[in-house]
Amino acid sequence: MCGRYTLTADFPDLTQTFPHFSFSDDHSPRYNISPTQSVLAVANDGRYYVENFRWGLIPYWAESQSVGSRMINARSETLAEKPSFKIPYQKQRCLILADGFYEWVKDKDGSKTPFYIHLSSNKVFTFAGLWESWLPPNSNAKVKSCTIINTRANKFMSNLHHRMPVIIEKENHDRWLSSRNCKPDDLVDLLTPYQDDDLVAYPVSKRVNSPRNDDLKCIKSSPEHNVQPLLPF
Repeated sequence: MCGRYTLTADFPDLTQTFPHFSFSDDHSPRYNISPTQSVLAVANDGRYYVENFRWGLIPYWAESQSVGSRMINARSETLAEKPSFKIPYQKQRCLILADGFYEWVKDKDGSKTPFYIHLSSNKVFTFAGLWESWLPPNSNAKVKSCTIINTRANKFMSNLHHRMPVIIEKENHDRWLSSRNCKPDDLVDLLTPYQDDDLVAYPVSKRVNSPRNDDLKCIKSSPEHNVQPLLPF
């Protein structure tokens, strides 16, 4: 699964990487994005406008937004079946901006070491996501929320976890963000593991365990772990 990630790129870098997206200029680098926090995503509404979503999908029929904390990820294999994801998969897809993510690996002593994973180029990329609009009881202010789709791990990621987030490459943005309804098999070829030879991972400090810590120190290689970085094969 993907339970924490980063978007450390500054505004000029984002606009240069994604010139086909429309940005506001209020983005600040994020080093430890956590569930229920506000995240940057692009919905398939035809505008290609980057806006804030709450991480953790809240189904339109939910009684409380608390359910969203249990829906930060959606399994690619069951998108067309799960009640919470079936309609969003057909009609409400999004791209979630990121430039790295974390995974925790269990050590021999039972503790867990956090690893930071990013592209070998260090460039910004996009997770495949779904979005939903939820109207709280006794309110007219809708809440837009999203979830990150995951799939089986590629060979590289299998050293860290059996699942990994789906990364949509730039040439497939238009297809994923198409406003037309999709049938279950229309986009399945995009929901596959990312290529092995373009990922790098290294251990970082356990200070990333706390969502309160959100600074450059979160992604610094940690000397406290006697673990070698993982490089492409």
